[in-house]
Amino acid sequence: MKVKKFVAWDYVVFAGLFLVCASIGVFFAVKERKKKTSKEFLVGGRQMTCGPIAFSLTSSFMSAVTVLGTPSEVYRYGASFVLFFLSYALVIIFTAELFLPVFYRSGITSTYEYLELRFNKIVRLAATLIYILQTMAYFHFTKHLVFFGFAVTGFDLWGSVIATGIVCTFYCTLGGLKAVVWTDAFQMIVMVVGFTTVLIRGTTLNGGTTKIWEVAYEGSRLNIFDFDVDPLRRHTFWTIVIGGTFTWLGLYGVNQSTIQRCISCKSEKHAKMALYLNLLGLWTVLVCAVFCGLVMYSHYKSCDPWTAEFISAPDQLMPYFVMDIFSSMPGVPGLFVACAFSGTLSTVAASINALATVTFEDLVKKGFPNLSEKMSTWISKGLCVLYGVLCTSMAAAASLLGGVVQASLSIHGMCGGPMLGLFTLGIVFPCATWKGAMGGLLAGITVAFWAGTGAFIYPAPPTKSIPLQLSTLNCTLANSTELLLSPLRRPLLADTWYSLSYLYFSAIGCLGCAITGLLISFITGPNKGEDIPPVLIQPVCNLFCFWSNRLKALLWCGVPQLGPATVLVPQVYMRYAPHEEHASLHQPCYKVVQGMLHRTTDWK
Repeated sequence: MKVKKFVAWDYVVFAGLFLVCASIGVFFAVKERKKKTSKEFLVGGRQMTCGPIAFSLTSSFMSAVTVLGTPSEVYRYGASFVLFFLSYALVIIFTAELFLPVFYRSGITSTYEYLELRFNKIVRLAATLIYILQTMAYFHFTKHLVFFGFAVTGFDLWGSVIATGIVCTFYCTLGGLKAVVWTDAFQMIVMVVGFTTVLIRGTTLNGGTTKIWEVAYEGSRLNIFDFDVDPLRRHTFWTIVIGGTFTWLGLYGVNQSTIQRCISCKSEKHAKMALYLNLLGLWTVLVCAVFCGLVMYSHYKSCDPWTAEFISAPDQLMPYFVMDIFSSMPGVPGLFVACAFSGTLSTVAASINALATVTFEDLVKKGFPNLSEKMSTWISKGLCVLYGVLCTSMAAAASLLGGVVQASLSIHGMCGGPMLGLFTLGIVFPCATWKGAMGGLLAGITVAFWAGTGAFIYPAPPTKSIPLQLSTLNCTLANSTELLLSPLRRPLLADTWYSLSYLYFSAIGCLGCAITGLLISFITGPNKGEDIPPVLIQPVCNLFCFWSNRLKALLWCGVPQLGPATVLVPQVYMRYAPHEEHASLHQPCYKVVQGMLHRTTDWK
């Protein structure tokens, strides 16, 4: 069964999206032309408000993976994916209450700058390089997914690759973070409108919401709560809630792209509010994507396009469905493609901006500490152009190398987990040393890549990830020939360690890093805490040891905890004072100290 391809009106709608995005970059380039500092370019002068940041965060992380991948996942495996509702909530709480306060109060621009303040330059450099590789790999996967998925629409592949790269690089380079944030806000609106249009049309054609719900129930698509504790099962309540939380914390909680937006807010309160408002956005997009999957199943319950080989991969189901139901409405398919590309554009823009920031702060400024503000701004813009070119080139490669998709998808868990463990070591455990941090990072990377690479080479047995039944009863099947492959000889670990749910890659990387880091720290001699500014530590132990000051002091490993004034003056102010980039921290510290002096005589 063939569907219509893109027509002129679809291209007009799609081009309109790119035009608006480019216009936003021009607007901020003109508006901010007198503000030529690198801080203004990279973090918006730290004067952003919570609303646009919340939209930007949602748009950046609800990419083509959500727009195309989630409906396909629900169509094939059922609506258990909606349990990420809980994972997202836990991720936002941990990010807002554990990680964000430390990053915001430290006055940093790059999250990896924290690692130098807490450990040393070696740890910072290692983490920076891993982040750059991780981001480029994820970008490669996301671009591949959206371009490959829309191949069924007749959409021009090379034109979309080049256009996306040029537009993202254009508005990132001209407008900096402010252009990225406001463009993301616009793209978030486009995503929701696109999803809503598909839902309304699909629901109308398939008999209404009640009918769709009945069909989904009969097809076992609503069996959401599976409490099987087997870690080899692909999706259960535990793998999604626990494994999903670790995966998204590595992607979200300590990610430069997230934190860079949060620290651009005018206050910590605005930053936290942005995260919690963003949670509402995540939930909205997730529910839309899950219900799209159920609508799609209701539409194709008797003729599955994938099994019938009308399409070549499950990721093409959603574009195929859109072209099918809107075949008589020119221009509307272009709106949905704009919806998916909005997620891609925001992800690309966020990646370019974050990569430029990390490279400038962690590599360029370390090698050339005396750069003028004008030169710093030009270098930052040059890095945006460089990463834009690299990302476009990788997208072109992604369009040709289909076999790397699964490896690219796993890279977030394999890299993000150990990075999460590294920051957890620094923020939660004052006893952790730089030797423990480096050893833990290497151990976490090793164990995560061991599991991830093994899973890629030896996929889990079908019994652990069986798709639900799909029918081709009413299809005219395409001609096909079956290719018989000799089964790959499976090693002993193939049905155990290598068959772990992919959502646990981040968890084992994080725990491997944290546990190994603590062991090495204690073996080589833990930190005593005198040289650690308390602002770099989050007092999680206080929640569990509130009855004993002695136990709290022991777990703080000597980090001063005598009161706000004592914490801030000798440890933070004196350490950061020589560094011009931490000037934003000096004034808040001074005000706290002044207030304490007026309110108490218990000054030590």
